[in-house]
Amino acid sequence: MNTLLAACIFFTRLPLGRLGKVPPGAFRHILARWSLTGWLTGGVTAGVLWLCARALPLPAALVVALGARVCLTGALHEDAWADFLDGFGGGRTREQTLAIMKDSALGTYGLLGLVFYFLLLWSLLSAFPTATACALVIGADAWCKSIAACLPNLLPYARGEAESKAGVVYEPMSRCGIVFSHLAGLLPLLVFLPPGLWVSALFPLPVFFFMFRAMKKRLQGYTGDCCGAVFVACESAFYLFAAVFYAITC
Repeated sequence: MNTLLAACIFFTRLPLGRLGKVPPGAFRHILARWSLTGWLTGGVTAGVLWLCARALPLPAALVVALGARVCLTGALHEDAWADFLDGFGGGRTREQTLAIMKDSALGTYGLLGLVFYFLLLWSLLSAFPTATACALVIGADAWCKSIAACLPNLLPYARGEAESKAGVVYEPMSRCGIVFSHLAGLLPLLVFLPPGLWVSALFPLPVFFFMFRAMKKRLQGYTGDCCGAVFVACESAFYLFAAVFYAITC
């Protein structure tokens, strides 16, 4: 329970720290519970979308729902995506890339990446019926976090521990942790998503490996921003191919 509470405290802005004191070491082991936090963030986003769509057109309801998720997470993953793009777009060497990623200033690559990301999510989810869009939001959030959580199992941390922006360096997941993470990520897909769209879960995988190779080549490791960026990219791929398969089959 300490690890799950630590994951919810770290990955959301809910005041869950009032529920009890979490040992500092628990934050190092939160990756196996990251997909479970996707149940929370995806569920809240889907719930807001469903409620708002009762009174608003779906495109407007999506704006409110995506805004609710940003508030819930403190834009943690979106900030990581922007920092990642600024670093890999503006840097040429390992040292330059890491320095740019650590800089809190938003650059051109990061700004354009955020605009592209939100426009893509908004336009793709607008193409689905409300119930399907809600199911996709829950499924994509949990599943893509379980994929991104594997990154520290494949790469070492690229900075010294004292240089971590968040003050936490993740421990790689154990075998049991990997199994738990993926099961927790797959369950919402199997429960909520129409079977015809299950194949969409495969397409974040090549995105993950492409980004993994880019990080290995440029950084010889990963950072916390890299984990968040992988989640955002995998989520985008999930929605993109879900829209393709929905257009073909429906």
